[in-house]
Amino acid sequence: MSITQSPNLRQVSILAIDGVFASTLMQAKDFFHMASLRFGKLQGKGFTPAFQTRLVSPDGQPVRSFSEVRIPVDGALDEADIIVIPTFWGDFDALLARYPSVCEWLRERHAAGSAICGEAYGVFWMAQAGLLDGKEATTYWRFFGEFTQRFPKVLLNQDKHISDADNLYCAGGVTSACDLYIYLIERFCGAGIAQAVARDILYEVQRSYTPGRIGFGGQKLHHDMTILQIQHWLEDHFADKFRFEDVAREHGMSIRNFMRRFQAATGDKPLHYLQRLRIETAKGLLSATRKSIKTISYEVGYDDASFFARLFRQHTQLSPNQYRRQYQQKGE
Repeated sequence: MSITQSPNLRQVSILAIDGVFASTLMQAKDFFHMASLRFGKLQGKGFTPAFQTRLVSPDGQPVRSFSEVRIPVDGALDEADIIVIPTFWGDFDALLARYPSVCEWLRERHAAGSAICGEAYGVFWMAQAGLLDGKEATTYWRFFGEFTQRFPKVLLNQDKHISDADNLYCAGGVTSACDLYIYLIERFCGAGIAQAVARDILYEVQRSYTPGRIGFGGQKLHHDMTILQIQHWLEDHFADKFRFEDVAREHGMSIRNFMRRFQAATGDKPLHYLQRLRIETAKGLLSATRKSIKTISYEVGYDDASFFARLFRQHTQLSPNQYRRQYQQKGE
């Protein structure tokens, strides 16, 4: 499986409530509006937005931000292909009582196929709606204790900055939210648009982490616990030297049974899944570090940098150097 461009992106809705951090609200607005302009240009429309990016509030009325700024919105809760829930400040129970329509809106939109992403405290709305039960999620580190207490059915991963499962995306903080928006722009608008937005906005961003791998969460929504254990093992050992025959035997399966069960559960053959893990990790390293191609090749599990480069091109249609340049060069 790989990121495929969606031809049907019509609207991105960004939730505004009292107590929202205005910077995170407008950060999402700017990312997707820039993508919309660039997508419009790609479609031959000049710099006419190709899709709408709207600020919405539960009642369609302006909200007051954490820093006491009055923020007008474009309307009330509505249909959208992507929903963004920025972070906010305030007592969550009080906000739930004040905005009872938000959780039902999120449930309805998720059932309709919308991609929903939350940043830091914004993830609480997704969990409160029941969307994250039995699924992996993350949030800002200060909220780990409260989140675990409130939502024991959610699989909180304290080691990840970004998580995805079943079209539900969580970002731990501001920088990881930027990486998440770039991923969604790539998914809906294509790699070229995503890379252009990244170099326009993220050129000087310094991360204390590599963005990591997104796009595998949906492949864990199955009931084969043995295969799920192997997926988790692969995430930790993808760069190691191993044989799938040995992995299968250690989990009580023949290689033939393992291959069949893995593909039935994830939709991918084991080797292709492993290659994607390595390539997605390499993409993060290429965009966020200055490490050489040879070093990155070795770090993701390939001793032969030439083979790695060929494989990278098969998965991305770009060489590693081309991929890096599109993130790092300035201008259009």
